[in-house]
Amino acid sequence: MENSQYGTWVELFKIHARSHKVLHHIIPPPTGKEKPAPKTDEEVELWTTIDATVLQRIYSTISNDLLNTIIEPDATAMDAWVRLRDIFQDHQNSRAVTLEQEFTTTRMEDFPNASAYCQRLKSLADQLKNVGAPVTNSRLVLQLVSGLTEAYKGVGTQIRHAKPLPPFTEARSSLVLEERELAAMVSHGSGSAMVFCEGFLDGDGTTAV
Repeated sequence: MENSQYGTWVELFKIHARSHKVLHHIIPPPTGKEKPAPKTDEEVELWTTIDATVLQRIYSTISNDLLNTIIEPDATAMDAWVRLRDIFQDHQNSRAVTLEQEFTTTRMEDFPNASAYCQRLKSLADQLKNVGAPVTNSRLVLQLVSGLTEAYKGVGTQIRHAKPLPPFTEARSSLVLEERELAAMVSHGSGSAMVFCEGFLDGDGTTAV
């Protein structure tokens, strides 16, 4: 519940279910495309077995606190799916306000590297989308730029002045590349300084006059 990974989990689970042709066990098909209800004992048994497999997969891919919250006797996979959805989509407005505040105050200086900074912004944007407050690509990119440290102001200016603004993934790549170049400059500068200092030392390590 605290990690707020629901949106990512939903997408991955839907892909997994679709690949095994069991998506209808968690999401009702559109009107007119419903699958016929099982009639024979064999069909009912097969449906029950498949549904139990999907339900088991749901239970095995969520945290223990969520499992203990949603588990009910004789529940179907769709029952569990809906309970999870209700948990994460409840009080959407309150969640949106909290997430919005965190999104607008996220700064690069609070993260160990550019990748972690970008990942956090993207995660917050995804969570806002899950609660009905989607973030446009333009706003996501501008927020990324506004939170940069002084060392990245140059690349930030390039991104901000691009017309149109680049996709978030492209902006992220530019930022990561800039980080590597800055690290290389620091490393080269440190090496040059070491060579310079060694030139002032004589053979026994004492400072030459």
